[in-house]
Amino acid sequence: MQRKQLLSFLSAALIGFFLVLGLRFVNPEPVQASTNLLISAAASLKDVMEEIKPLYQKTHADVNLTFNFGASGALLQQIEQGAPADVFISAAKRQMDTLEQKGGLMPGTRANLANNKLVLVVPKGSRAVTSFASLKKPEIKRIAIGEPRSVPAGQYAEQVLQKLNLWNDVKPKLVYANNVRQVLASVESGNADAGIVYLTDAKISTKVKVAVTANDSYHSPIVYPMAVLKSSKNIDDAKALVKYLSGSEAKGVLRQYGFIIK
Repeated sequence: MQRKQLLSFLSAALIGFFLVLGLRFVNPEPVQASTNLLISAAASLKDVMEEIKPLYQKTHADVNLTFNFGASGALLQQIEQGAPADVFISAAKRQMDTLEQKGGLMPGTRANLANNKLVLVVPKGSRAVTSFASLKKPEIKRIAIGEPRSVPAGQYAEQVLQKLNLWNDVKPKLVYANNVRQVLASVESGNADAGIVYLTDAKISTKVKVAVTANDSYHSPIVYPMAVLKSSKNIDDAKALVKYLSGSEAKGVLRQYGFIIK
C-alpha cells in the first residue's frame, strides 16, 4: 500500500514538473532590457515621450528608455558638466547649436523632431484677456513665463512681447518659472492671471484656455532638434532611437499631441 502511494506521489510530481516546464515554453519569461538609454528632453515633451516609450519598446524590448525632462538650458548645462545622457532633445536650436559647436554631437545624427506654436493661456473661466495687449490691464497682476535665459518658451515669450512693444509695460508683472510646465501649473492653480506656453502644453490641460496664438513672425521658429551625444556609451542604440523618432509611428503620436511635423 505504501509503495502504491509512493508511486502515485512520484507520478504526480513528475506530471507537475513537466506541466511547469511546458508552460515556460508556452509563456517564456519577458526579455529583460540589457541597455538603458537616457534621454535629456525639453519639459514640453514629457507627455508625448511617455506615450512613445511603450510603443518603441514593443520592437526594442532589450532597450529601456529613461527620461530627464527639464528646461533646455538647464539640460545643456548638465550635459556640459558631464552628466550622463545618450540623446538630447531641446526646444530651441540655440542649445543644440552650442553642443554642436563644441563637438558634443555624433556627426550625422542631428535632426528636427517637430515644431510648435506659442500661445497665451488664462484660467478656464477668465474673460479679462482676449489679446496680448490685454496683459496691460490693471486687473492682470501676474503673468507667468519661462526664465528667458534658460527656458526657450520664455525666450520666445520675450520676443513676442518685445515685438508688440509690450515688454516694458508688463515686465513688472512677470513671474519667471524654471520650465514651461511650471508656467502652465501657475495658470492652472490661479497663481498667475495668464501665462505664455506652447500650444501642446495648453492641449493637455483642462484648467486653462488659449486666449490668443502668437503670430509665427513675432518670434524665432519653434523647433525641437535632437541628436545623439558623442559621450554616449550606447551609440548604436541611441542612433536607432533617433531614427525611430523620425519615423511615421512617432510622428503620428506627436501630431496627436499638437506638435507640427514638417
